[in-house]
Amino acid sequence: MTSDVVLASKSQARSMVLAGAGVTFETAVAGVDEDAVKVALMAEGQGPREIADALAELKAVKVSRSRQGLVVGADQTLEFEGGLYDKVDTLAAAGERLRLLRGKPHRLHSAVVVAQDGAPIWREIVSATLTMRSFSDEFLNEYLELDGAEALGSVGCYRLEGRGVQLFSRIEGDYFTILGLPLMGLLDLLRRHGALAQ
Repeated sequence: MTSDVVLASKSQARSMVLAGAGVTFETAVAGVDEDAVKVALMAEGQGPREIADALAELKAVKVSRSRQGLVVGADQTLEFEGGLYDKVDTLAAAGERLRLLRGKPHRLHSAVVVAQDGAPIWREIVSATLTMRSFSDEFLNEYLELDGAEALGSVGCYRLEGRGVQLFSRIEGDYFTILGLPLMGLLDLLRRHGALAQ
């Protein structure tokens, strides 16, 4: 195995997914102004799925200009009733977000792009549909109290790998997609490039 792997992300969930799969990698922060990029792309008429892909590519390419090996960039967007939703900063805002999503489906679009020498060489975009159950306000308040700041770490204000799974009545899609790093195609790419054993 010869290729180095760099994850262009500060996401703890993505690092845990990659490490859990047995991939040896380093991390690097891309330093991309995601908000500005999203505003520009929406002005061009791009949708949530395309925005996730563009941000994943931007992160991977930016880091790969200064780092050797295979650079993995990833991004995830939440689409609800045709709109794009970003992370919130407070538990009060998290409560508002979860009340908005309550009893309805939303989609997570997770994009992963691998770049080498400043250019993308592979990409995949995978979507999942998650339907929240009609939970009570009592449950919601308890959930936010127990999960605390952890709820602010994802755009949907939940961690499926934790207590957040109780928010849902139906989940259609790949677990790793929901965590923000579609994994099967990425692992295949890493094997083909010698970063994992065949």
